[in-house]
Amino acid sequence: MSAVAGDAQDLARRATADPLFRLAAYALEAAHGRPPAAVWSAPHAFHLGPGLVAAAGWPVAAAAAPRTDGLVRLSSLSHPAHSCDLPLEPAGGGGSGLPDAVPDWAARPYRLLRALARAGYGTGGTDLHVQGSLTPAAGLATEEPADCAIALAVADVHGAYADGAHADEAREELARLIDAALPGGDRALRRAVLFARPGRALLLDPAGPARSVAFDPPASGARLVLMAVRGEPSEWAGELGRALECARRAGALSAWPPGERPGRSALVLLPQDRVPAVRAGVAADFRDRGRPVPRFLNIAVAGAARRAE
Repeated sequence: MSAVAGDAQDLARRATADPLFRLAAYALEAAHGRPPAAVWSAPHAFHLGPGLVAAAGWPVAAAAAPRTDGLVRLSSLSHPAHSCDLPLEPAGGGGSGLPDAVPDWAARPYRLLRALARAGYGTGGTDLHVQGSLTPAAGLATEEPADCAIALAVADVHGAYADGAHADEAREELARLIDAALPGGDRALRRAVLFARPGRALLLDPAGPARSVAFDPPASGARLVLMAVRGEPSEWAGELGRALECARRAGALSAWPPGERPGRSALVLLPQDRVPAVRAGVAADFRDRGRPVPRFLNIAVAGAARRAE
């Protein structure tokens, strides 16, 4: 079972802890007046090709403390003026509609918490703080890692998460619950968040178990970079195409979208010694045209969601 509640209570003041874990723990205390019983970190994830996904070393953290009064209190430093206190079961019963008091950012976590409670995870309520290391402007999907971090934290603090030899089975059950509660999400990315390994990609098979395959760019002298353009959504396709042309001319090996649909970003694989030239070439083209220079983000192929210890 999960670690005894209280292991995370000093996390906000633990100098050796991961800074994101410390921030999430401190923010939960500041917002809700109590320390977390657990903090979980879940990596952002990306597609490599059909049925092939991997995790990135940029996480989302969820800090949680259990309640017994059927209330959920939600907060995020990304939305500091929009914390909320909500009943797990709004007046009128357990329908799927959301109360008017739910801020836009909290609608998805609240929907997930209600679904988890109906399945027996966190029926007493939860104080929850969600903290990301990236914004949507970076170009990676932010919702799937948050979904998984929240589900793991809630199950953990309510004593419903089996670790150790049964961790994979527990994560599979949570994945099924998340998929059912939030059917519009990217199921493949959630599997990467929950089951990825460092330096490996996850090959998903609809007819059987997923298989881990090697994907470690530094081992072959390469670097994986996420490149995201700025500006209005109507400009993304053209500007991203222009940025990729510049990157290829400067030595990039390949590029592909990190999600199921094209957006503002692309993952670019390039030789390690061409990183400065690619960045300089793209930046020069955009500056010469008076356009904002794209964002560049180094991507390490990371492992799955984990609990702060």
